[in-house]
Amino acid sequence: MKGLRPYLRRRRLGPLASQTHVSYTPDQIAELYQFPKVTTGKDPTIAIVELGGGFSGSDIKKYFGKLKLPVPNVNAVPVAGGKNNPGQDTEADGEVMLDILVAAAAYSHCTRTAANIEVFFAPDAHFADAVKAAAGHKSRPVACSISWGAPENRWPAAEVKAMEAALKSAADAGMTVLAAAGDNGSGDGERGHHVDYPASSPHVLGCGGTSLRASGSAIHSETTWNDGSRGGSTGGGYSSQFPKPAWQSISSKARGVPDVSGDADPYTGYVVLVDGQAQVIGGTSAVAPLMSALIALLSKKKGKALGFVNPALYKNPGAFRDVLLGNNGAFAAGGGWDATTGLGVPIGSDLMSI
Repeated sequence: MKGLRPYLRRRRLGPLASQTHVSYTPDQIAELYQFPKVTTGKDPTIAIVELGGGFSGSDIKKYFGKLKLPVPNVNAVPVAGGKNNPGQDTEADGEVMLDILVAAAAYSHCTRTAANIEVFFAPDAHFADAVKAAAGHKSRPVACSISWGAPENRWPAAEVKAMEAALKSAADAGMTVLAAAGDNGSGDGERGHHVDYPASSPHVLGCGGTSLRASGSAIHSETTWNDGSRGGSTGGGYSSQFPKPAWQSISSKARGVPDVSGDADPYTGYVVLVDGQAQVIGGTSAVAPLMSALIALLSKKKGKALGFVNPALYKNPGAFRDVLLGNNGAFAAGGGWDATTGLGVPIGSDLMSI
């Protein structure tokens, strides 16, 4: 994956306190999005793919102690020489901790049990191998969260081929793969219109971003995440690599991104703990693990993995709260699916029947 490193990491930081900022813990977001309470059944495993950084067990224990939630079972799985390596790169550690804390806290809030998290660490060049390892792992993960990616035009054809093979193996294994749609608007940090891969893969549930304003149990507003030219914005648009899948009910002939969305604005971000320091982090990196928790909850309720969920989601647009306002540059939100927030924000309890 030579040449992709500057593009692979996506996340936005916000200060912990400001008069113009609000922030949430993952359990608060799960409650606002009506994630279902599932108190019976076997706890499934959530896989997370990381290309650097690491997690601190003491930070995880401290964070969940403050939330008064069960401490998750978090294991590091090395792939092709990758390893859990906290303390060397604070930015990468932030990515890892965000993924773990969001997925585990959202899940445990709804089950009151400890989440099972397997973190697959791999070098950039073995991104696809990490996905493949997750799909074949003995823990049989029901969901795999990916918060790394790059514009489609930056991916060599051979790397896309390898990743598509890995993503297909994941679908065949019954694992739902979720990927962040990017934090740089309709251009994904490039000139013109570009979408982020692997979120644009037809085998993946692409996760876009919103700006959420809420207090208590009430959502006051939710719009497309776009903080302007000096800030980030949700990725979204149309693939130049993949045609529209048969299951995607949109007017374009190309694969549209994202499929679903959730809070991603760092001005309405997630309170996390990174290398001993409390931070508020935003970005669509938070949405992929958040939705992975939802998939795990639905799997726990059904007693089996959901597998490739995209066709079922597009058949149930009423299970999403449509986001009608905002844009990500070239594309604007509107009724139904759009290239900013997809189908919208899941109403967790309404997805129990998929």
